Amino acid sequence: MPRFRIAEIAALLSVSNDTVRRWIDVGALPVVEGAQPRAVEGAEVARLAKGRARPTPDPSGVGRSARNRFVGLVTDVVCDPVMASVTLQCGRHRIEAVMSTEAVRELDLQPGSLAVAVVKATQVLLETPEPAAPPPGARS
Repeated sequence: MPRFRIAEIAALLSVSNDTVRRWIDVGALPVVEGAQPRAVEGAEVARLAKGRARPTPDPSGVGRSARNRFVGLVTDVVCDPVMASVTLQCGRHRIEAVMSTEAVRELDLQPGSLAVAVVKATQVLLETPEPAAPPPGARS
């Protein structure tokens, strides 16, 4: 089971180290008994992250089957005569979309516009960090 230190939890959840310490102090994040430095089981961090998740309301009012919707602000639009690249900032995540220049004009996409990125993919790739190598001379 992966374990995370206070600074790692803070980075993952976009909060300060002090906020993580407060969560530990009030029992919202149980620390691993005897772990030095203090650490929290990954499953507990995931539970807290899921409980804190608050999606940005979708302003489009459109029902759809795609569950992956990201509401954000257009930060950049680059167009050529046929195709365009549009960048959205959705919280801490940046979404890039490629579409026709005609679609950009029809949707009036420009920096500062509110937009919703809808993702319906048949493939989503997940990656995990490589495990840390044991120190030289350590037994396995």
